[in-house]
Amino acid sequence: MSYSQGMNTATATPLPATLPSVRIAGRTHFTPEERAHYRTEGFVVVPNLFNAEEVEQARQTIREMTRAALASGDHAKVLELEPEPVDGERVPRRIYDPFLAHETFRALGADGRILDRIEDLVGPDLCCNLSKLNMKPAKVGSVVDWHQDLSYYPHTNADLVTVLVYLDDATIENGCLQVLPRHQHAFFNHADAQGNFAGLITEDLDSGRFGKPVPLEGPAGSAIFMHCVLPHSSLPNRSPKARRTLIYSYRAADAYPIYYSESVVNFEKRVRLVRGKLSDTARFGGPPPLIPRVGTEMKSLYEMQRAAKGK
Repeated sequence: MSYSQGMNTATATPLPATLPSVRIAGRTHFTPEERAHYRTEGFVVVPNLFNAEEVEQARQTIREMTRAALASGDHAKVLELEPEPVDGERVPRRIYDPFLAHETFRALGADGRILDRIEDLVGPDLCCNLSKLNMKPAKVGSVVDWHQDLSYYPHTNADLVTVLVYLDDATIENGCLQVLPRHQHAFFNHADAQGNFAGLITEDLDSGRFGKPVPLEGPAGSAIFMHCVLPHSSLPNRSPKARRTLIYSYRAADAYPIYYSESVVNFEKRVRLVRGKLSDTARFGGPPPLIPRVGTEMKSLYEMQRAAKGK
């Protein structure tokens, strides 16, 4: 999940500084066993967090947003296209800022089934840090190389959680998320030979000395709660089925960004408080932040990773 997609300049409907969350009847918090799994392994998978009707509403919103963007003649304000055509047509690989762009995704992002669990992990005062929709269209779906989210957006502490909601059944064949468990306590190197931020882990993870990747398959509506320093990636989608994933990043309100380029100032304008209150002080903790050397602004994750690999 990269910081860069927050840099898109698309206009969004003005929002209040604080957004109400929706609390759902029934169990919406983690069990003690799930919390322990998150602390140890760096992630928790919650199958079928959202029902079929909610998933279909999100899919329909994606179709409407995509049609409108492509018809506007200025789609780059809303979405990013796959570099290679599918059956002769250009298809989107990412929609920018869905939380800000549409009420459907604001409602999901402020839903108690997500926020109650985030509160279990980082406390009661929460901000939505960023959002995006990765499309992984059938037959192409761009690869995402190994990286750690917090390497893109360093903060004063590591109480940030990424939530990925599968909007299609996710399998190994269509490029589900894969993680490297128990490596959420330190950063891997993300710099190229010149010391510039590459957008991907440049250490050798294929040797097996850091453990074996774990693919996280799940039915549509499932959600993955992932620590912001946990290494993760996804393979290309070569199957005939899409694998759309809605992604939110949340942070404790006392986790403040560390300035490293002008991008940080612009990005903070898009952050929203979704529960509790803002903090007058910044809390420091976690692994020493990795500061990306990116120049004046950070490019798309896909563009940076592609450039780093010389493609």
